[in-house]
Amino acid sequence: MAGAKNKYQIDMCRGPLFSKIVVFSVPLMLSGILQLLFNAADLVVIGRYAPHEAMAAVGATASLTQLIVTVFMGLSVGTNVLVANYYGAKNRKNISRTVHTAILLSLAGGAVLAIAGIVLARPMLTLMGTPENVLAKACVYMWIYFAGMPCIMLYNFGSAVLRAVGDTRRPLIFLLLAGLVNVGLNLFFVLVFGMDVGGVALATVIAQGIAGYLVLKCLMNSRDACRVKLRNLRIDPAILKSMLWIGLPAGIQGAFFSLSNITIQSSVNSFGSLAIAGNTAAISLEGFVYIGSGAFHQTVVSFAGQNLGGRQYERIRKSIIYCMLSAFCICLAMGYGFFFAGKQLLAIYNPDPAVISWGMLRIRILFTTCFLCGIMDVISGALRGLEHSVMPAVVTLLGVCVLRIVWVYTVFPLHPTMGNLMLSYPITWLITAAANGLYLYWICKKLFHPGYRKGLSRP
Repeated sequence: MAGAKNKYQIDMCRGPLFSKIVVFSVPLMLSGILQLLFNAADLVVIGRYAPHEAMAAVGATASLTQLIVTVFMGLSVGTNVLVANYYGAKNRKNISRTVHTAILLSLAGGAVLAIAGIVLARPMLTLMGTPENVLAKACVYMWIYFAGMPCIMLYNFGSAVLRAVGDTRRPLIFLLLAGLVNVGLNLFFVLVFGMDVGGVALATVIAQGIAGYLVLKCLMNSRDACRVKLRNLRIDPAILKSMLWIGLPAGIQGAFFSLSNITIQSSVNSFGSLAIAGNTAAISLEGFVYIGSGAFHQTVVSFAGQNLGGRQYERIRKSIIYCMLSAFCICLAMGYGFFFAGKQLLAIYNPDPAVISWGMLRIRILFTTCFLCGIMDVISGALRGLEHSVMPAVVTLLGVCVLRIVWVYTVFPLHPTMGNLMLSYPITWLITAAANGLYLYWICKKLFHPGYRKGLSRP
């Protein structure tokens, strides 16, 4: 047995499926909304109480920060899949081995990322063509943000463990507490001390430290196989190998995703600081539209993983269908809702008409087609939950990353407008979703065939 199930956990292998998907995914969506609200609060405070260069500085770091962080964050996907699979298989020993490996890896990886981010900040931002009036502030933001990376990694790996056993409610509570601290410190540092980007970054680091501590304390107090004992923290080579096999392709895929976004951000930078500020505000709103996409991506990873471990193949099929339809509907509704209210929402971040105009150029194209991203993410999550992480990474690398970069250097120069630049997003979503969808169909056809029941080759 995997240990006694507490009131926060969900057994995804038995009982009514759709209601459990709802119970699991709603806290994920609420967590996503809270995270975005707190991130938006950062931008609102800067946009309202600091020069527009400060807001542009935070926006100019987003793609680069994501690039550096994403590889290690991919390993948290590996953690989620392994723990979910072992939980479904009732393998208590391997759950414990995975959890202790993941926690130590998060701290070590966070330290490596902290050093890399601090060292690479200025040269990478310069390479991206960050405007001179923004560069210094962008560097300050990155230096402080990356100093807190061990805390950020700890929270993400710890919450991945909790999600794997069906617990999405406690990470939501931890995020709420940390987020409230973040907002309070934003106002305190920016309004009282006039720290603008430095204050926002410091507030984020302190809040993430609180979230990391809470999730670690939760795991240390657990009474089941997920319990963390500090004396047992060690890297298990066999578990690490499995974690890398599943998570590293996801991390590399995300890194190339970020690389393509950096290329696009560099093109946005060519339009000046007002365009950067408008694009940054639109990206912040964009996150709310993608709430369904991200939540059901994580949901299908956990449900597919647990049911694969429990050999519940029909539940895997239904989980994929339910998650895909849910992501499609939520993305469609959110996308068009935010599109029609776009100008008013952008004005919350920055009332400058020029900033709003630039932001609407992104909203008009991406928000009305974001349902394609939702479908793409659920398909990718299903493949990862079924432990097929390499092929979707390759497909996404070619269909999204390479194609976007090609677009920037071939199509965009022919008609160098923000609208033409943004068209690269829906086109690459459609191509990638179609290719990964065909691969998922082939995998499921084999997996669900009565004569095909592949045993796990992992420890």
